[in-house]
Amino acid sequence: MKRVVVTGMSGITSLGETADAIFEKFAQGKSGIRYMADWEQYTDLRTKLGGPVESFSIPKHFNRKVTRGMGRVALMSVIAAEAALKDAKLFDDPILKSGDTGVAFGSSAGSVDAVREFGCMLIDNDMTKMNATTYIRMMSHTSAVNMTVYFGLKGLTLPTSSACTSGSMAIGQAYEAIKYGKQTVMLAGGAEEISAAGAAVFDVLLATSGMNDHPEQSPRPFDAKRDGLVIGEGAGCLVLEEYEHAQARGATIYAEIVGYGSNTDGQHVTRPDQAMMARCMQLSLKDAGLSAEQIGYVNAHGTSTDQGDIAETQATAQVLGKKPISSLKSYFGHTLGACGAIEAWLSIEMMQRNQYIPTLNLDDVDPLCGDLDYITGQSRALGADIVMSNNFAFGGINTSLIFKRVE
Repeated sequence: MKRVVVTGMSGITSLGETADAIFEKFAQGKSGIRYMADWEQYTDLRTKLGGPVESFSIPKHFNRKVTRGMGRVALMSVIAAEAALKDAKLFDDPILKSGDTGVAFGSSAGSVDAVREFGCMLIDNDMTKMNATTYIRMMSHTSAVNMTVYFGLKGLTLPTSSACTSGSMAIGQAYEAIKYGKQTVMLAGGAEEISAAGAAVFDVLLATSGMNDHPEQSPRPFDAKRDGLVIGEGAGCLVLEEYEHAQARGATIYAEIVGYGSNTDGQHVTRPDQAMMARCMQLSLKDAGLSAEQIGYVNAHGTSTDQGDIAETQATAQVLGKKPISSLKSYFGHTLGACGAIEAWLSIEMMQRNQYIPTLNLDDVDPLCGDLDYITGQSRALGADIVMSNNFAFGGINTSLIFKRVE
């Protein structure tokens, strides 16, 4: 078995594109949630809250020829991946085109604008909005494919489209590809672009927040007054590398991935299953060869939904005991396919900085939630050498990742 380490990291979020910028906003208690005025046109849409990336840096070399087959989700993915490769000092390395580098990357879906182009055909019998890139921009593996073309990758392509676990499952599958000797380097992560349609998915389930007049007060993971989730957007990318290869080239190693667990509830498409969430964490611990006592911090999925928060925290307490825990969705909203990657990136950053971020808007923990050490108010120094990041998705798909500090 090969050891797998993280040698590059990057992301795009509603609070910034660098860890330094994001952690500065964390320290200020800033939220990326906004009132989405343009959603007022959808009269039956209850929520008008979102976590948009209001602007992100597009390098000059991303000209029209480069981006013509990219919707917003793919563009964010490729830009984040390029930054991660530069962070890993692998951007111009021959290994990228050697066949020893692959990609595992996911999103819930492709770009909404492309879906609209097909919609014009199906509803109005008008094909004039469609072009040769419409499907490329719409397909669920648009990010992974655009990354292979842009970087010239010739190794494995593992597109993950599993809703809220798309990013974390991609990291897990990339880890296994290196662990079992199939690849030396993997780009891994996820992305999602925001849309009213994405909000409507949860709105019709009565799972969205209605605090439209107070966007800074929502979402409220684990809080007794939470009223639902807020969707967001962004991208996150990790460069995973076989340990000896990274060591030989003198790479900076941010963390080692030591555990990954994934399973499926097999019972209900949208209702969370506490027992199977717990089983997923146990699988991750078993893969890592660790005991529950060795986990120093848990980055929760923490969507701010009624059933989800209760099931997740009860499962976490059952498996790990009273561990320090927080949810970054309180700052970004639920970035769907991107959340597992963004949260993995920032969990590693928290471990590196010994600065564990509190859950925003958590004033009064719901007594039905599990007995855990909820980080609130100020960031906390924990000195943790091992952290767990969990995500749970529609379809009953669960993931758990464990990262360890490498001295």
